[in-house]
Amino acid sequence: MKNVRLFSFSAIIASLVMLNGCDTKEDEMPETMSSEFTVTIENIFEAKDFFNTGTTGLITPGNSETFSFNAGIGHSLSFATMLVESNDLFYSPDENGIPLYDEDGNPVTGDVSTMISLWDAGTEINEAPGTGPNQPIRQSEMNTGPSENNPVNIVNDAFNYPSTQESIKVEIAHDGGTMFTISITNTSENTELPSPFAPGVWVIHNLDQMPIFSINEIAGIGLEPLAEDGDNSILNTEVMNNTGFFSPLAPGAFSIGTDNIIFMDGQSAGAALESLAEDGDASGFDNVFNTPIGMTSPGPLLPGSAYSFTFTAEKGDKLSFASMLVESNDWVIGTDKLELFSNGMAISGEITGDVYLYDAGTEEDEYAGAGNNQPLRQSEPNTGIDEEGIISMEANPSDNIPSITEMVRVTISPM
Repeated sequence: MKNVRLFSFSAIIASLVMLNGCDTKEDEMPETMSSEFTVTIENIFEAKDFFNTGTTGLITPGNSETFSFNAGIGHSLSFATMLVESNDLFYSPDENGIPLYDEDGNPVTGDVSTMISLWDAGTEINEAPGTGPNQPIRQSEMNTGPSENNPVNIVNDAFNYPSTQESIKVEIAHDGGTMFTISITNTSENTELPSPFAPGVWVIHNLDQMPIFSINEIAGIGLEPLAEDGDNSILNTEVMNNTGFFSPLAPGAFSIGTDNIIFMDGQSAGAALESLAEDGDASGFDNVFNTPIGMTSPGPLLPGSAYSFTFTAEKGDKLSFASMLVESNDWVIGTDKLELFSNGMAISGEITGDVYLYDAGTEEDEYAGAGNNQPLRQSEPNTGIDEEGIISMEANPSDNIPSITEMVRVTISPM
Protein backbone atom coordinates (compact mmCIF):
# COMPACT_ATOMS: atom_id res chain seq x y z
CA MET A 1 0.00 0.00 0.00
CA LYS A 2 1.57 3.28 -1.15
CA ASN A 3 2.19 6.23 1.13
CA VAL A 4 0.71 4.54 4.17
CA ARG A 5 2.51 4.80 7.47
CA LEU A 6 1.76 2.76 10.56
CA PHE A 7 0.62 4.37 13.75
CA SER A 8 0.54 2.96 17.25
CA PHE A 9 -0.15 4.70 20.52
CA SER A 10 1.71 1.79 22.11
CA ALA A 11 4.77 2.66 20.01
CA ILE A 12 4.83 6.16 21.48
CA ILE A 13 4.62 4.79 25.02
CA ALA A 14 7.39 2.30 24.26
CA SER A 15 9.64 5.04 22.90
CA LEU A 16 9.15 7.14 26.01
CA VAL A 17 10.03 4.17 28.20
CA MET A 18 13.22 3.54 26.24
CA LEU A 19 14.25 7.17 26.62
CA ASN A 20 13.94 6.75 30.38
CA GLY A 21 16.29 3.74 30.50
CA CYS A 22 13.80 0.89 30.39
CA ASP A 23 14.90 -2.46 28.90
CA THR A 24 11.71 -2.89 26.78
CA LYS A 25 12.62 -4.07 23.27
CA GLU A 26 11.04 -2.67 20.09
CA ASP A 27 9.94 -6.12 18.96
CA GLU A 28 7.96 -6.57 22.18
CA MET A 29 5.59 -3.62 21.57
CA PRO A 30 1.99 -4.62 22.21
CA GLU A 31 -0.32 -4.66 19.20
CA THR A 32 -3.08 -2.08 18.80
CA MET A 33 -6.37 -3.91 19.33
CA SER A 34 -8.69 -1.01 18.46
CA SER A 35 -8.47 2.54 17.23
CA GLU A 36 -10.59 5.49 16.27
CA PHE A 37 -10.10 6.61 12.67
CA THR A 38 -11.02 9.64 10.59
CA VAL A 39 -11.32 9.28 6.82
CA THR A 40 -11.20 12.37 4.62
CA ILE A 41 -12.41 12.31 1.01
CA GLU A 42 -11.33 15.33 -1.03
CA ASN A 43 -12.75 16.25 -4.43
CA ILE A 44 -9.62 17.32 -6.31
CA PHE A 45 -11.15 17.72 -9.76
CA GLU A 46 -9.96 20.85 -11.52
CA ALA A 47 -13.13 22.76 -12.35
CA LYS A 48 -13.30 23.78 -16.01
CA ASP A 49 -15.45 26.29 -17.88
CA PHE A 50 -16.28 24.26 -20.99
CA PHE A 51 -17.24 20.66 -21.71
CA ASN A 52 -15.46 19.92 -24.99
CA THR A 53 -13.55 21.65 -27.76
CA GLY A 54 -11.75 21.04 -31.02
CA THR A 55 -10.59 22.64 -34.24
CA THR A 56 -11.62 22.72 -37.88
CA GLY A 57 -9.25 22.83 -40.83
CA LEU A 58 -9.13 24.94 -43.97
CA ILE A 59 -12.41 24.62 -45.89
CA THR A 60 -12.15 25.70 -49.51
CA PRO A 61 -15.16 26.63 -51.69
CA GLY A 62 -17.24 23.59 -52.54
CA ASN A 63 -15.86 21.50 -49.69
CA SER A 64 -16.97 20.66 -46.18
CA GLU A 65 -15.71 19.40 -42.85
CA THR A 66 -17.44 17.36 -40.16
CA PHE A 67 -16.75 16.83 -36.48
CA SER A 68 -18.55 14.90 -33.76
CA PHE A 69 -18.99 15.24 -30.02
CA ASN A 70 -21.20 14.31 -27.08
CA ALA A 71 -23.48 16.91 -25.53
CA GLY A 72 -26.37 16.93 -23.10
CA ILE A 73 -29.39 19.05 -22.35
CA GLY A 74 -28.17 22.54 -21.49
CA HIS A 75 -25.23 22.43 -23.91
CA SER A 76 -24.61 24.76 -26.85
CA LEU A 77 -22.21 24.70 -29.80
CA SER A 78 -20.08 27.72 -30.64
CA PHE A 79 -17.55 27.94 -33.43
CA ALA A 80 -15.62 30.57 -35.39
CA THR A 81 -13.92 30.40 -38.78
CA MET A 82 -12.38 33.32 -40.69
CA LEU A 83 -13.66 34.54 -44.04
CA VAL A 84 -10.19 34.56 -45.62
CA GLU A 85 -11.03 37.21 -48.24
CA SER A 86 -11.47 39.81 -45.50
CA ASN A 87 -9.45 41.67 -42.92
CA ASP A 88 -11.04 40.43 -39.68
CA LEU A 89 -14.41 38.89 -40.48
CA PHE A 90 -15.52 35.48 -39.27
CA TYR A 91 -18.53 33.18 -39.45
CA SER A 92 -20.06 32.16 -36.16
CA PRO A 93 -23.34 31.69 -34.31
CA ASP A 94 -24.13 34.46 -31.83
CA GLU A 95 -22.22 34.80 -28.58
CA ASN A 96 -24.18 32.02 -26.81
CA GLY A 97 -23.90 29.54 -29.64
CA ILE A 98 -26.50 27.11 -30.99
CA PRO A 99 -28.54 25.24 -28.34
CA LEU A 100 -28.27 21.52 -29.05
CA TYR A 101 -31.63 20.63 -27.49
CA ASP A 102 -34.98 22.39 -27.77
CA GLU A 103 -37.16 23.44 -24.85
CA ASP A 104 -38.73 19.97 -24.72
CA GLY A 105 -35.35 18.27 -24.45
CA ASN A 106 -35.28 17.01 -28.03
CA PRO A 107 -32.03 17.15 -30.03
CA VAL A 108 -31.79 20.00 -32.52
CA THR A 109 -31.12 18.65 -36.02
CA GLY A 110 -31.04 19.78 -39.63
CA ASP A 111 -29.91 22.93 -41.39
CA VAL A 112 -29.11 25.67 -38.87
CA SER A 113 -27.45 28.07 -41.31
CA THR A 114 -29.90 30.82 -40.43
CA MET A 115 -28.29 30.90 -36.97
CA ILE A 116 -24.89 31.80 -38.48
CA SER A 117 -23.77 35.40 -39.08
CA LEU A 118 -20.76 37.17 -40.53
CA TRP A 119 -19.07 39.03 -37.68
CA ASP A 120 -16.53 41.83 -37.61
CA ALA A 121 -13.89 41.32 -34.91
CA GLY A 122 -13.23 45.07 -34.86
CA THR A 123 -9.45 44.61 -34.73
CA GLU A 124 -8.39 45.71 -38.25
CA ILE A 125 -9.82 48.31 -40.64
CA ASN A 126 -11.90 46.65 -43.34
CA GLU A 127 -10.85 46.79 -46.98
CA ALA A 128 -12.87 45.80 -50.02
CA PRO A 129 -13.46 42.05 -49.69
CA GLY A 130 -11.38 39.95 -52.04
CA THR A 131 -9.02 42.77 -53.02
CA GLY A 132 -7.59 44.27 -49.82
CA PRO A 133 -3.77 44.25 -49.70
CA ASN A 134 -3.83 43.47 -45.97
CA GLN A 135 -6.04 40.41 -46.32
CA PRO A 136 -4.33 37.01 -45.82
CA ILE A 137 -3.97 35.97 -49.44
CA ARG A 138 -2.28 39.26 -50.39
CA GLN A 139 -0.63 40.56 -47.22
CA SER A 140 3.17 40.51 -46.98
CA GLU A 141 3.11 38.87 -43.57
CA MET A 142 0.71 38.06 -40.78
CA ASN A 143 -0.84 40.81 -38.69
CA THR A 144 -0.50 43.62 -41.19
CA GLY A 145 -3.07 46.33 -41.81
CA PRO A 146 -4.18 49.36 -39.78
CA SER A 147 -5.59 48.40 -36.41
CA GLU A 148 -8.94 49.49 -35.07
CA ASN A 149 -10.36 49.11 -31.61
CA ASN A 150 -14.03 48.47 -32.18
CA PRO A 151 -16.21 45.93 -30.37
CA VAL A 152 -17.28 42.68 -31.99
CA ASN A 153 -20.50 42.98 -33.96
CA ILE A 154 -22.22 41.80 -37.12
CA VAL A 155 -20.36 43.32 -40.06
CA ASN A 156 -21.81 46.67 -41.09
CA ASP A 157 -19.57 48.65 -43.42
CA ALA A 158 -19.66 50.22 -46.88
CA PHE A 159 -18.83 47.01 -48.73
CA ASN A 160 -21.08 44.37 -50.24
CA TYR A 161 -20.97 40.74 -49.11
CA PRO A 162 -22.91 37.69 -50.26
CA SER A 163 -25.60 36.64 -47.80
CA THR A 164 -24.39 34.30 -45.11
CA GLN A 165 -26.79 31.58 -46.25
CA GLU A 166 -25.29 31.76 -49.77
CA SER A 167 -21.76 31.29 -48.43
CA ILE A 168 -21.96 28.77 -45.58
CA LYS A 169 -24.17 25.81 -44.72
CA VAL A 170 -24.16 24.33 -41.22
CA GLU A 171 -26.04 21.12 -40.47
CA ILE A 172 -26.51 19.15 -37.26
CA ALA A 173 -27.11 15.40 -37.20
CA HIS A 174 -28.09 13.54 -34.04
CA ASP A 175 -26.32 10.19 -34.08
CA GLY A 176 -28.22 8.72 -31.15
CA GLY A 177 -27.75 9.02 -27.42
CA THR A 178 -25.75 12.16 -26.76
CA MET A 179 -23.68 12.07 -29.96
CA PHE A 180 -23.92 14.82 -32.57
CA THR A 181 -22.14 15.41 -35.88
CA ILE A 182 -21.72 18.89 -37.34
CA SER A 183 -21.12 19.55 -41.02
CA ILE A 184 -19.78 22.93 -42.19
CA THR A 185 -19.91 23.39 -45.96
CA ASN A 186 -18.30 26.25 -47.86
CA THR A 187 -20.93 27.14 -50.50
CA SER A 188 -19.29 30.38 -51.62
CA GLU A 189 -18.05 28.98 -54.96
CA ASN A 190 -21.06 30.39 -56.83
CA THR A 191 -21.11 33.81 -55.13
CA GLU A 192 -19.37 37.05 -56.04
CA LEU A 193 -16.92 36.38 -53.20
CA PRO A 194 -15.63 32.80 -53.31
CA SER A 195 -13.39 32.47 -50.29
CA PRO A 196 -11.79 29.79 -48.16
CA PHE A 197 -12.74 29.47 -44.51
CA ALA A 198 -9.63 29.43 -42.35
CA PRO A 199 -8.95 26.86 -39.60
CA GLY A 200 -11.34 27.49 -36.74
CA VAL A 201 -12.27 26.51 -33.20
CA TRP A 202 -15.43 24.88 -31.83
CA VAL A 203 -16.61 24.65 -28.22
CA ILE A 204 -19.35 22.76 -26.36
CA HIS A 205 -20.48 24.83 -23.39
CA ASN A 206 -23.39 25.79 -21.16
CA LEU A 207 -26.23 27.83 -22.63
CA ASP A 208 -25.34 31.01 -20.74
CA GLN A 209 -21.65 31.03 -21.64
CA MET A 210 -19.85 33.07 -24.33
CA PRO A 211 -16.63 31.17 -25.00
CA ILE A 212 -15.42 32.90 -28.18
CA PHE A 213 -16.69 36.48 -28.08
CA SER A 214 -19.21 38.83 -26.52
CA ILE A 215 -21.26 41.19 -28.67
CA ASN A 216 -20.28 44.86 -28.26
CA GLU A 217 -17.11 43.96 -26.38
CA ILE A 218 -13.50 44.09 -27.58
CA ALA A 219 -12.20 40.85 -29.11
CA GLY A 220 -9.99 38.70 -26.93
CA ILE A 221 -6.38 38.02 -27.77
CA GLY A 222 -7.28 34.61 -29.20
CA LEU A 223 -10.02 35.86 -31.52
CA GLU A 224 -7.88 38.60 -33.10
CA PRO A 225 -5.35 36.27 -34.85
CA LEU A 226 -8.14 33.89 -35.84
CA ALA A 227 -10.20 36.68 -37.43
CA GLU A 228 -7.25 38.55 -39.03
CA ASP A 229 -4.92 35.76 -40.14
CA GLY A 230 -6.80 32.49 -39.79
CA ASP A 231 -4.50 31.50 -36.93
CA ASN A 232 -6.59 29.43 -34.54
CA SER A 233 -3.72 28.32 -32.30
CA ILE A 234 -4.01 30.95 -29.56
CA LEU A 235 -7.79 30.69 -29.20
CA ASN A 236 -7.54 26.90 -29.32
CA THR A 237 -4.99 26.91 -26.49
CA GLU A 238 -7.08 29.32 -24.42
CA VAL A 239 -10.20 27.21 -24.78
CA MET A 240 -8.43 23.88 -24.30
CA ASN A 241 -6.94 25.10 -21.03
CA ASN A 242 -10.46 25.79 -19.79
CA THR A 243 -12.09 22.61 -21.09
CA GLY A 244 -12.52 19.25 -19.43
CA PHE A 245 -14.62 16.90 -17.35
CA PHE A 246 -15.24 17.46 -13.68
CA SER A 247 -17.95 16.33 -11.32
CA PRO A 248 -19.33 16.74 -7.83
CA LEU A 249 -19.40 13.71 -5.58
CA ALA A 250 -22.64 12.85 -3.81
CA PRO A 251 -23.23 12.02 -0.15
CA GLY A 252 -22.06 8.48 0.45
CA ALA A 253 -22.08 5.58 2.87
CA PHE A 254 -19.47 3.51 4.68
CA SER A 255 -19.27 0.23 6.56
CA ILE A 256 -16.82 -1.13 9.13
CA GLY A 257 -16.42 -4.84 9.81
CA THR A 258 -15.39 -8.01 8.10
CA ASP A 259 -18.00 -7.63 5.34
CA ASN A 260 -18.81 -4.84 2.90
CA ILE A 261 -22.47 -4.07 3.48
CA ILE A 262 -22.43 -1.21 0.94
CA PHE A 263 -21.71 -3.29 -2.15
CA MET A 264 -20.39 -6.70 -3.19
CA ASP A 265 -18.21 -6.83 -6.28
CA GLY A 266 -19.69 -9.29 -8.77
CA GLN A 267 -23.18 -9.22 -7.24
CA SER A 268 -26.33 -7.31 -8.15
CA ALA A 269 -26.88 -4.02 -6.35
CA GLY A 270 -29.54 -3.75 -3.69
CA ALA A 271 -32.12 -0.98 -3.61
CA ALA A 272 -30.06 1.18 -1.25
CA LEU A 273 -26.98 1.08 -3.47
CA GLU A 274 -29.08 1.69 -6.57
CA SER A 275 -30.40 4.93 -5.07
CA LEU A 276 -26.91 5.95 -3.97
CA ALA A 277 -25.29 5.14 -7.33
CA GLU A 278 -28.00 6.55 -9.61
CA ASP A 279 -29.23 9.58 -7.69
CA GLY A 280 -26.72 10.27 -4.93
CA ASP A 281 -29.26 9.26 -2.27
CA ALA A 282 -27.47 7.56 0.63
CA SER A 283 -30.49 7.49 2.93
CA GLY A 284 -30.84 3.72 2.63
CA PHE A 285 -27.67 3.18 4.70
CA ASP A 286 -27.04 3.65 8.41
CA ASN A 287 -23.55 5.13 8.22
CA VAL A 288 -23.40 8.09 5.86
CA PHE A 289 -21.18 11.08 5.15
CA ASN A 290 -23.09 13.95 3.62
CA THR A 291 -21.87 17.33 4.89
CA PRO A 292 -18.79 18.95 3.35
CA ILE A 293 -16.22 20.17 5.85
CA GLY A 294 -17.00 23.75 6.82
CA MET A 295 -20.68 23.46 5.86
CA THR A 296 -23.59 23.20 8.26
CA SER A 297 -25.96 21.16 6.12
CA PRO A 298 -25.72 18.16 3.79
CA GLY A 299 -24.81 18.72 0.17
CA PRO A 300 -22.74 17.55 -2.79
CA LEU A 301 -18.97 17.64 -2.69
CA LEU A 302 -17.73 20.23 -5.17
CA PRO A 303 -14.12 20.52 -6.40
CA GLY A 304 -11.91 21.81 -3.61
CA SER A 305 -14.17 20.49 -0.83
CA ALA A 306 -13.99 17.42 1.39
CA TYR A 307 -16.15 15.01 3.36
CA SER A 308 -14.90 13.31 6.50
CA PHE A 309 -16.25 10.64 8.82
CA THR A 310 -15.01 9.06 12.04
CA PHE A 311 -15.43 5.54 13.39
CA THR A 312 -13.92 3.05 15.81
CA ALA A 313 -12.55 -0.24 14.52
CA GLU A 314 -10.94 -3.33 15.98
CA LYS A 315 -8.23 -5.58 14.63
CA GLY A 316 -9.68 -7.55 11.72
CA ASP A 317 -12.14 -4.83 10.73
CA LYS A 318 -12.18 -3.49 7.19
CA LEU A 319 -13.34 -0.21 5.64
CA SER A 320 -15.69 0.04 2.68
CA PHE A 321 -17.32 3.18 1.30
CA ALA A 322 -19.03 4.49 -1.82
CA SER A 323 -19.87 7.96 -3.14
CA MET A 324 -21.60 8.65 -6.46
CA LEU A 325 -19.74 10.34 -9.30
CA VAL A 326 -22.62 12.72 -10.00
CA GLU A 327 -21.86 13.22 -13.70
CA SER A 328 -22.56 9.54 -14.39
CA ASN A 329 -25.52 7.19 -14.47
CA ASP A 330 -24.52 4.73 -11.76
CA TRP A 331 -20.81 5.00 -11.04
CA VAL A 332 -19.42 5.25 -7.54
CA ILE A 333 -15.98 6.01 -6.21
CA GLY A 334 -15.17 3.69 -3.35
CA THR A 335 -13.07 1.07 -1.66
CA ASP A 336 -13.92 -2.53 -0.91
CA LYS A 337 -12.83 -4.06 2.42
CA LEU A 338 -9.63 -2.15 3.07
CA GLU A 339 -7.69 -3.68 5.98
CA LEU A 340 -7.51 -1.13 8.80
CA PHE A 341 -4.65 -2.79 10.68
CA SER A 342 -1.32 -4.01 9.38
CA ASN A 343 0.83 -6.19 11.60
CA GLY A 344 -1.46 -5.27 14.45
CA MET A 345 -1.06 -1.51 14.00
CA ALA A 346 -3.54 1.04 12.67
CA ILE A 347 -2.88 2.24 9.14
CA SER A 348 -2.40 5.93 8.44
CA GLY A 349 -1.87 8.18 5.43
CA GLU A 350 -3.14 8.37 1.89
CA ILE A 351 -5.20 5.42 0.68
CA THR A 352 -6.24 6.71 -2.75
CA GLY A 353 -4.39 3.77 -4.30
CA ASP A 354 -7.06 1.49 -2.81
CA VAL A 355 -9.95 3.53 -4.23
CA TYR A 356 -11.59 2.60 -7.54
CA LEU A 357 -14.38 3.59 -9.88
CA TYR A 358 -17.20 1.04 -9.73
CA ASP A 359 -20.23 0.56 -11.98
CA ALA A 360 -23.29 -0.40 -9.94
CA GLY A 361 -24.77 -2.18 -12.96
CA THR A 362 -28.24 -0.71 -12.38
CA GLU A 363 -28.57 1.82 -15.24
CA GLU A 364 -27.22 1.88 -18.77
CA ASP A 365 -24.23 4.18 -19.09
CA GLU A 366 -24.28 7.40 -21.06
CA TYR A 367 -21.34 9.62 -21.90
CA ALA A 368 -20.13 11.10 -18.62
CA GLY A 369 -21.16 14.71 -18.16
CA ALA A 370 -23.61 14.65 -21.07
CA GLY A 371 -26.11 11.89 -20.30
CA ASN A 372 -29.64 13.16 -20.05
CA ASN A 373 -30.48 10.54 -17.41
CA GLN A 374 -27.66 11.68 -15.15
CA PRO A 375 -28.65 13.66 -12.02
CA LEU A 376 -27.88 17.17 -13.25
CA ARG A 377 -29.99 16.71 -16.40
CA GLN A 378 -32.60 14.05 -15.64
CA SER A 379 -36.22 15.14 -15.33
CA GLU A 380 -36.64 13.35 -12.01
CA PRO A 381 -34.81 10.77 -9.87
CA ASN A 382 -34.56 7.18 -11.05
CA THR A 383 -34.82 7.82 -14.77
CA GLY A 384 -32.77 5.96 -17.35
CA ILE A 385 -32.79 2.47 -18.82
CA ASP A 386 -32.35 -0.38 -16.35
CA GLU A 387 -29.16 -2.33 -16.96
CA GLU A 388 -29.72 -5.39 -14.76
CA GLY A 389 -25.99 -5.94 -14.52
CA ILE A 390 -23.62 -6.61 -11.65
CA ILE A 391 -21.32 -4.42 -9.60
CA SER A 392 -17.83 -4.27 -11.07
CA MET A 393 -14.87 -2.00 -11.48
CA GLU A 394 -15.61 0.27 -14.43
CA ALA A 395 -13.31 -1.04 -17.15
CA ASN A 396 -14.42 1.21 -20.02
CA PRO A 397 -15.33 4.66 -18.74
CA SER A 398 -16.01 7.54 -21.12
CA ASP A 399 -12.88 8.84 -22.79
CA ASN A 400 -13.10 12.11 -20.86
CA ILE A 401 -12.78 10.47 -17.44
CA PRO A 402 -9.44 11.15 -15.70
CA SER A 403 -7.68 8.72 -13.38
CA ILE A 404 -8.89 8.26 -9.81
CA THR A 405 -5.87 10.19 -8.54
CA GLU A 406 -7.05 13.22 -10.52
CA MET A 407 -10.57 12.96 -9.07
CA VAL A 408 -10.15 12.31 -5.35
CA ARG A 409 -7.63 12.16 -2.56
CA VAL A 410 -8.54 9.88 0.34
CA THR A 411 -6.63 9.81 3.61
CA ILE A 412 -7.07 7.97 6.89
CA SER A 413 -5.84 9.08 10.30
CA PRO A 414 -5.96 7.05 13.53
CA MET A 415 -6.76 9.12 16.60
